[in-house]
Amino acid sequence: MSSNTPTTTSNTPVVIKQADFIESIADSLQYISYYHPKDFVDAMYKAYQREQSAAAKDAIAQILINSRMSAEGKRPLCQDTGIVTTFVKIGMSVQWDKTDMTVQEMVDEGVRRAYTNPDNPLRASIVADPAGTRKNTKDNTPSVVHIDMVAGNQVEVMIAAKGGGSENKSKMAMLNPSDDIAAWVEKTLPTMGAGWCPPGMLGIGIGGTAEKAAVMAKESLMDPVDIHELMARGAETTEEKLRLDIFERANNLGIGAQGLGGLTTVLDIKIKSAPTHAASKPVVMIPNCAATRHVHFHLDGTGPVDLVPPSLSDWPEITREAGENTHRVNLDNITQAEIETWKSGDTLLLNGKMLTGRDAAHKRIQSLLDSGEGLPEGVDFTGKFIYYVGPVDPVREEVVGPAGPTTATRMDKFTDMMLDKTGLMGMIGKSERGPETVASIKKHKAVYLMAVGGAAYLVSKAIKKARVVAFEDLGMEAIYEFEVQDMPVTVAVDSNGVNAHETGPAIWKVNIANSKAK
Repeated sequence: MSSNTPTTTSNTPVVIKQADFIESIADSLQYISYYHPKDFVDAMYKAYQREQSAAAKDAIAQILINSRMSAEGKRPLCQDTGIVTTFVKIGMSVQWDKTDMTVQEMVDEGVRRAYTNPDNPLRASIVADPAGTRKNTKDNTPSVVHIDMVAGNQVEVMIAAKGGGSENKSKMAMLNPSDDIAAWVEKTLPTMGAGWCPPGMLGIGIGGTAEKAAVMAKESLMDPVDIHELMARGAETTEEKLRLDIFERANNLGIGAQGLGGLTTVLDIKIKSAPTHAASKPVVMIPNCAATRHVHFHLDGTGPVDLVPPSLSDWPEITREAGENTHRVNLDNITQAEIETWKSGDTLLLNGKMLTGRDAAHKRIQSLLDSGEGLPEGVDFTGKFIYYVGPVDPVREEVVGPAGPTTATRMDKFTDMMLDKTGLMGMIGKSERGPETVASIKKHKAVYLMAVGGAAYLVSKAIKKARVVAFEDLGMEAIYEFEVQDMPVTVAVDSNGVNAHETGPAIWKVNIANSKAK
C-alpha cells in the first residue's frame, strides 16, 4: 500500500494505476471531512488551556467537542465541506497504466465519488457560471488542481477542502519593496472580521508574481502546526523570524476565537516565498478556518493510499459548563420584552422552532416582496428567528446533517428588509455584522445571535426535527423549519446595538497590552 509518508525515490520507472489514484483522492476527502489533523487538535487544546476570555474559551470548547464527535460519528466537521484544492507533484519517471483521463479529470472523479458517498454524503457547494446563473454542479466538481513535474518516481498529493467563509477573507497587496510585511498583516487582519472562524492558521505567500504568491499562500497551509517548536528553538531564517513576528502581532490584536475577544487569534503562521521582480513585493494572505482539513500522501505504485484513522485518545476530554449569564429560551413563545433583557455576550440555549435561509433564499424573498406576490404559503417570519445555514444531507437516523452557521455578513444587504417587512425578530449566524446592519438591528429592537463556526456536527445534535417549508429547488439553500433543543448561541448584537464583535476584541487588546507591560 502507498502511504502518507514518502519512501526513497529514484529514476526507475514506476507505473501508477489510474484506479489507485482516483480511489486515493476519494478516500482522502472522506477522511479529512471528519478527522482534524492531530497537530491542529493539539494546538487548539493549548489555546483552550491558556484562554482567559470566557466567550472565547467556550467557543474553542465547542470546536474541540465537535471535532471529537465528528471523528466518532464519521460525519463532517463543518456543513461547508469546501472547495477541493489539490497539489499533485508527479515524478518524471512515473508512468500511468491508462492515459484516457487527464490528472484534472482523475482528481475530479475522486471528488465526485467522495462527495456523493451514500455513507457520508458531503455538501456540494460548487456553482458553474459564477458571473451568471451560478448553478450548482451537484457533485462539488470541478476542483482546483495544481500540477508540478518533479524528480523521482512517485506521485505526491497534498489535498484540502477549503470552506468559503475563510476563502472569502483572502487578502492581497502589491507592496513596495521597502514595506513591512508584518505591519501589513497587523493592519489587514482586523479588516477580515471573524468570518474565517478564528483561531486558525494564516498562509502567506511572498514574491513571485500575483498569482504565484496566491498559490504559495494556499500551499503553505498544507504544512503542520509547529510554531511552538519554532519558538522553542529560535528563528534562524528570514521567513522564520517573520513567522514569529506576525504570530505575536496577530495575537496581540485580541480578536480571539470567533472574533469575540481573547488571547488566541492565530494558531500558526505559514510562509512560502519565491524570487520576485526588483520593483515588486506581492503578498497574499489566506486564512484557514477552525475546520482545517488537509492530508498529504504519496503513491509509489503499490496500491492506493492507506490512511490510518487516528486514535480517539488524541482528542482531549472537554465538557461545557453553563455560565452565570446563560439563559434557556423558548422560541415558540418569545416576547419583545424578553429579548430586550438579553445583553451582548450572554449565552442562550435555544429551544423551539426557527426558520432557516441564506443567500439564495433571501434574494428570492426580496423578489417576491418587491413584486407584491408575498411570501410563499407556510412561511411566516412574524415573531420568529432565522438561522443562516445550508445543512449537509442527513443519513441513517439523522434529522439533519451537520448544520453550522454560515457567514452572516453576506445577508447584511437583506437585513433591513427582513426586519422591516416580515416581522422577523432575530437572526442567528456566524461572525460579525456590518455597521449599517447593527444600526438596523438597534432601530428595530431586534437581536443577532452567533453560533460557533466549526461546530456543525455539535449544532446538528441540537436539531430534533427538520422539514423543508419553501424553495425546495434550492437544495441546501431551501427554507427549513428546525425544532431545536438547547442549541448554544451567544448574543452578538443586542437590542440596544451593543456589538460583542467590537467590545470583545477592544477589551482583550487592552488586556493583552497591559499584561505585557507589567
